Amino acid sequence: MSAAHELAQVNIARLKAPLDSPQLKDFVEGLDPVNAAADTSDGFVWRLQNDSGNATDIPFFGDEWLIVNMSVWRDTNALTAFMYQGLHRELMARRREWFERLSEAFTTLWWVPAGVRPTVADAEERLLHLRANGPTPHAFTLRTSFPPPSAAV
Repeated sequence: MSAAHELAQVNIARLKAPLDSPQLKDFVEGLDPVNAAADTSDGFVWRLQNDSGNATDIPFFGDEWLIVNMSVWRDTNALTAFMYQGLHRELMARRREWFERLSEAFTTLWWVPAGVRPTVADAEERLLHLRANGPTPHAFTLRTSFPPPSAAV
Protein backbone atom coordinates (compact mmCIF):
# COMPACT_ATOMS: atom_id res chain seq x y z
CA MET A 1 0.00 0.00 0.00
CA SER A 2 1.41 3.41 -0.90
CA ALA A 3 1.40 6.34 1.47
CA ALA A 4 -1.27 9.03 1.10
CA HIS A 5 1.27 11.79 1.74
CA GLU A 6 4.89 12.55 0.92
CA LEU A 7 7.32 14.94 2.59
CA ALA A 8 8.19 18.17 0.79
CA GLN A 9 11.28 20.07 1.86
CA VAL A 10 12.81 23.38 0.89
CA ASN A 11 16.05 24.96 1.94
CA ILE A 12 17.55 28.18 0.76
CA ALA A 13 21.02 29.65 1.00
CA ARG A 14 22.42 33.12 0.38
CA LEU A 15 25.54 32.98 -1.77
CA LYS A 16 28.72 34.70 -0.57
CA ALA A 17 29.91 35.07 -4.16
CA PRO A 18 28.61 34.48 -7.71
CA LEU A 19 28.16 30.84 -8.72
CA ASP A 20 30.85 31.18 -11.38
CA SER A 21 33.42 32.54 -8.89
CA PRO A 22 36.51 30.59 -7.78
CA GLN A 23 35.17 30.71 -4.19
CA LEU A 24 32.14 28.57 -5.16
CA LYS A 25 33.97 26.20 -7.55
CA ASP A 26 33.87 23.18 -5.18
CA PHE A 27 30.20 23.75 -4.39
CA VAL A 28 29.21 24.03 -8.06
CA GLU A 29 31.29 20.96 -8.96
CA GLY A 30 29.52 19.03 -6.19
CA LEU A 31 25.99 19.82 -7.38
CA ASP A 32 25.65 17.14 -10.07
CA PRO A 33 27.14 14.32 -7.95
CA VAL A 34 24.97 15.24 -4.93
CA ASN A 35 21.85 15.49 -7.10
CA ALA A 36 22.66 12.12 -8.68
CA ALA A 37 23.02 10.60 -5.20
CA ALA A 38 19.67 12.09 -4.16
CA ASP A 39 17.95 10.81 -7.31
CA THR A 40 18.94 7.22 -6.44
CA SER A 41 18.41 7.44 -2.65
CA ASP A 42 15.87 5.20 -0.97
CA GLY A 43 12.73 7.24 -0.40
CA PHE A 44 13.55 9.98 -2.92
CA VAL A 45 10.50 11.05 -4.98
CA TRP A 46 11.22 14.32 -6.85
CA ARG A 47 13.37 17.47 -6.87
CA LEU A 48 13.02 20.92 -8.35
CA GLN A 49 15.32 21.39 -11.33
CA ASN A 50 15.73 23.34 -14.52
CA ASP A 51 17.09 22.13 -17.87
CA SER A 52 20.63 22.01 -16.45
CA GLY A 53 19.56 19.47 -13.80
CA ASN A 54 19.74 21.78 -10.78
CA ALA A 55 17.76 24.73 -9.42
CA THR A 56 20.49 27.35 -8.98
CA ASP A 57 18.84 29.88 -11.32
CA ILE A 58 15.27 29.46 -10.08
CA PRO A 59 14.31 32.66 -8.21
CA PHE A 60 13.27 32.56 -4.54
CA PHE A 61 11.82 35.56 -2.67
CA GLY A 62 12.91 37.65 -5.69
CA ASP A 63 16.51 37.64 -4.41
CA GLU A 64 19.20 36.82 -6.98
CA TRP A 65 21.66 35.85 -4.21
CA LEU A 66 19.36 33.14 -2.81
CA ILE A 67 19.52 29.64 -4.21
CA VAL A 68 16.83 27.07 -3.55
CA ASN A 69 16.77 23.33 -3.09
CA MET A 70 13.33 21.72 -3.02
CA SER A 71 12.48 18.04 -3.07
CA VAL A 72 9.89 15.45 -2.08
CA TRP A 73 10.68 12.34 -0.05
CA ARG A 74 8.81 9.31 1.24
CA ASP A 75 9.17 10.48 4.85
CA THR A 76 11.46 12.22 7.35
CA ASN A 77 13.59 9.09 7.80
CA ALA A 78 14.41 8.94 4.07
CA LEU A 79 15.31 12.64 3.97
CA THR A 80 17.45 12.41 7.11
CA ALA A 81 19.30 9.34 5.82
CA PHE A 82 20.26 11.20 2.65
CA MET A 83 21.16 14.49 4.34
CA TYR A 84 23.66 13.06 6.81
CA GLN A 85 25.61 10.63 4.63
CA GLY A 86 28.15 10.66 1.82
CA LEU A 87 28.92 13.61 -0.39
CA HIS A 88 25.92 15.64 0.82
CA ARG A 89 27.27 15.48 4.37
CA GLU A 90 30.75 16.47 3.15
CA LEU A 91 29.40 19.49 1.28
CA MET A 92 27.16 20.51 4.20
CA ALA A 93 30.23 20.61 6.42
CA ARG A 94 31.68 23.30 4.13
CA ARG A 95 28.54 25.44 3.78
CA ARG A 96 30.01 28.39 5.72
CA GLU A 97 32.65 28.79 2.98
CA TRP A 98 29.96 29.38 0.36
CA PHE A 99 26.86 30.73 2.09
CA GLU A 100 26.06 33.53 4.48
CA ARG A 101 24.64 32.67 7.88
CA LEU A 102 20.91 33.43 7.79
CA SER A 103 19.27 34.73 10.96
CA GLU A 104 15.81 33.47 9.97
CA ALA A 105 14.67 29.93 9.24
CA PHE A 106 16.04 28.77 5.88
CA THR A 107 14.53 25.30 5.68
CA THR A 108 11.08 23.88 6.22
CA LEU A 109 9.13 20.68 5.68
CA TRP A 110 5.46 19.98 4.97
CA TRP A 111 3.29 17.09 3.84
CA VAL A 112 1.84 17.00 0.34
CA PRO A 113 -0.66 14.50 -1.06
CA ALA A 114 1.20 11.69 -2.83
CA GLY A 115 1.96 12.71 -6.40
CA VAL A 116 1.69 16.47 -5.77
CA ARG A 117 4.78 18.51 -6.68
CA PRO A 118 5.10 21.74 -4.73
CA THR A 119 5.83 25.05 -6.44
CA VAL A 120 8.34 27.70 -5.45
CA ALA A 121 5.37 29.85 -4.36
CA ASP A 122 4.22 26.99 -2.07
CA ALA A 123 7.69 26.78 -0.58
CA GLU A 124 7.95 30.54 -0.03
CA GLU A 125 4.58 30.53 1.76
CA ARG A 126 5.54 27.57 3.99
CA LEU A 127 8.90 29.11 4.92
CA LEU A 128 7.25 32.45 5.78
CA HIS A 129 4.66 30.56 7.86
CA LEU A 130 7.42 28.77 9.80
CA ARG A 131 9.24 32.06 10.39
CA ALA A 132 6.05 33.73 11.67
CA ASN A 133 4.58 30.85 13.71
CA GLY A 134 7.33 28.37 14.51
CA PRO A 135 6.84 24.67 13.74
CA THR A 136 3.22 23.67 13.11
CA PRO A 137 1.66 20.88 11.02
CA HIS A 138 1.55 23.44 8.15
CA ALA A 139 5.34 24.03 8.15
CA PHE A 140 7.85 22.30 10.41
CA THR A 141 11.46 21.19 10.86
CA LEU A 142 13.24 17.88 11.29
CA ARG A 143 13.80 18.76 14.95
CA THR A 144 10.08 19.49 15.49
CA SER A 145 8.21 17.37 12.97
CA PHE A 146 4.59 16.32 12.64
CA PRO A 147 3.08 13.14 11.21
CA PRO A 148 1.35 13.17 7.85
CA PRO A 149 -2.34 14.11 8.03
CA SER A 150 -3.55 10.50 7.54
CA ALA A 151 -1.33 9.31 10.40
CA ALA A 152 -2.69 11.94 12.78
CA VAL A 153 -6.18 10.43 12.76
